[in-house]
Amino acid sequence: MNLRKITDKCMKYCIFLIGGFNVVIVFLIFLFILTNSVKAFESVPLSKFFFGRDWISLSEKYGLLPLLSGSFRVTFVALFISVPISIMSAVYMSEYASKKTRDIFKLLIETMSALPSVVLGYIGLYVLSTLVKNIFNLNTGLTALTGGILLSFMAIPTMVSISDDAIRALDPSYKEASLAMGANKLETIVKIILPAAFPGIFAGIMLGFGRIIGETITVLMVTGNAPILGGGILSPVRTLTATIAAEMGEVVNGSTHYYILFAVGLVLFGISFVTNTIADYFINKSRKIMRK
Repeated sequence: MNLRKITDKCMKYCIFLIGGFNVVIVFLIFLFILTNSVKAFESVPLSKFFFGRDWISLSEKYGLLPLLSGSFRVTFVALFISVPISIMSAVYMSEYASKKTRDIFKLLIETMSALPSVVLGYIGLYVLSTLVKNIFNLNTGLTALTGGILLSFMAIPTMVSISDDAIRALDPSYKEASLAMGANKLETIVKIILPAAFPGIFAGIMLGFGRIIGETITVLMVTGNAPILGGGILSPVRTLTATIAAEMGEVVNGSTHYYILFAVGLVLFGISFVTNTIADYFINKSRKIMRK
């Protein structure tokens, strides 16, 4: 066996070990969260946790619904803004932009993704929240709308990059056949290219959703941190991530409150797992279409 084969074999086993190590780490994290979460339900019934309408830790009321409501209100606003902007940006970059313009767009997108979330939080706290307060004549600008706008800004780079890759990876025959049949460019994009690239675009949307639902610092700073079940996007909210970040540092180790926060983390872990599983499915589906 020559040196090259030995090197290849060593690299193969090293990569396998690193991959296996990552799987073990994720499993241990899940096991750690799960074991601590189970202890919470020795004091708090599952029904009161999952269907409780109040989160008041000082009164030992740990209802998950206000936190889920807050998370999904912020997420709805963020997706409502980011999805159309991301798809239109990806279409422009892949179908209309010159190489120079495309490079500029790529640079801007990479810059957006590199901005620290705490910086965006400061912008939201001192600039955007004031605008929202004045425009809608509210008592406070720290609302679900403010958080959603900032989170859309954070999700756009992921969605644009993956959607652009999905569109550009399509076989040129899709577009050529449509144009040859007499369709104009807009009809080709809407009726041929976007449907064909949909699995990749949807995967980008799901990964953007994962980024939105898992964001902590920004929503902690700009959403008001009020665990209110009712209200719309113009009311303060508290998300799952913000609750863990705000309360874990002050909670008594080993208390019911301490374990309940792990249960919230378990719910968040489950949402992230489902999101990434769906995204992975559509990414694989997109790759199969590209191979065809």
